[in-house]
Amino acid sequence: MRAIDPMIQELANEATTTQRLLERVPADKLGWKPHEKSMTLGQLAYHVATAAGDLSGMLEMNELDGSTIDFATREPETKEEILQAFTEGMEKARQSMEALDDARAMETWTLKFGNRVAMALPKIGLVRTLMLNHWYHHRGQLTVYLRLLDVPVPATYGDSADENPFADLMKAAAPPA
Repeated sequence: MRAIDPMIQELANEATTTQRLLERVPADKLGWKPHEKSMTLGQLAYHVATAAGDLSGMLEMNELDGSTIDFATREPETKEEILQAFTEGMEKARQSMEALDDARAMETWTLKFGNRVAMALPKIGLVRTLMLNHWYHHRGQLTVYLRLLDVPVPATYGDSADENPFADLMKAAAPPA
């Protein structure tokens, strides 16, 4: 087993949860935002849809100069655009991770801004921090947006106030009355 293999499985598992979340984004509220400093719902959903795939391209390089990147989040026009971007991004992320053998996983990846180093870590650390943890962070934000819009929030790591994936199992395991 390669060091990256558990993270590839994690990506697949989390993609299922993320897709359920993105499917609940109301198409008629993409321009809504909870605060003037916040991203719109559409921007946040698009970022959640594309983050892992976009960041996976960094695994193919050893260094990135962040001062050359436009970090602005795109404003999608439709929910379908978000869902299509998610499908494409998950495939791109999976392929990039699959290509990461153990030797490449331990190569140092560096983020610079001009000639100043912001971070340097093994590529497998890039997968954990920027591809996965960053993705989960914004996915959590998206659940808050949905709650504020009174959209039922899907279960993620257990039940939500709207959904309990273990309800049927709990009923089946309960002793007879």
